[in-house]
Amino acid sequence: MTHILIVEDEVHLANTMADYLKQEQYQTTILERGDEVLPFLEQQRVDVMLLDLMLPGMNGVDICRQLRKQNSPLPIIMTTARVDEIDRILGLEIGANDYVCKPYSPREVVARVKVQLRLKQPNGSHNGDQLKLNEDNLTVAIEDNQVQLTLVEFKLLQKMVKQTGRIFTRNQLMDAIYDDGRIVTDRTIDSHVKKLRQKLSTITPNRNLIHAIYGCGYKFQSEDF
Repeated sequence: MTHILIVEDEVHLANTMADYLKQEQYQTTILERGDEVLPFLEQQRVDVMLLDLMLPGMNGVDICRQLRKQNSPLPIIMTTARVDEIDRILGLEIGANDYVCKPYSPREVVARVKVQLRLKQPNGSHNGDQLKLNEDNLTVAIEDNQVQLTLVEFKLLQKMVKQTGRIFTRNQLMDAIYDDGRIVTDRTIDSHVKKLRQKLSTITPNRNLIHAIYGCGYKFQSEDF
C-alpha cells in the first residue's frame, strides 16, 4: 500500500490531512516532531512526505537538506504558513519537490501527492519511449520527431527532465548550464527557456512541457512522460 508520511505538529491539521489521504486508500503515518523523521525513514518505506517547515526538534529545511545530502529520492512536499517568496525559493533550493502554503485545501494537497506518485512511475522517466535526449548530437526526440538544440539548451532541458516535476530556481538552472562561473541575469535564463520552448513546440505542438512557476522558476512536466 502507498505510504504517505505527514510531518506536522498541528494535530488537527495532520489528522484532517490523514483522513483525506485514507479516502484515497493510502496508508498514513503522522509525526509531530522533526527529530523523529530521519530515524523513522531508516526503518520504514515512505512514498511521499508532507513536511511542515516549522517543527519542534528539527525544522523542515534541515530535514530536507539532510535527506538530499544522503541522495534520498523521496518526494517531499513542504507545507508552511510562511508565504514570503524567499521561503518558497529556499524550500525548493534545498531539494523539496513541491511547496504548499497554509491554509491549504486538503483536496489540493491530495492532488499534489498524486502528481508526485505518478512521477515516480517508470513512465515518468526521460528514458522512456516517447522522449529521448541524445547527448552525442545534442538532440531531443519525441516519438518520431527530433529537433536540434544548442549546448546550453540541451543542458537546460537535461537538468529539468532528470527531475521531472521539480521546480528549479533560475540560479539553479544557471549553475547547471554555466559551469565556468560567469555572471548571467535572470533574463538570460528566460531567453534560453523561451527558445527551448519554441523548439519543443515544433515536435510536440499540443503539449506544454516547460512550465513557469511564478516567483520561483521553471519545471518540466507532462502527464504523457
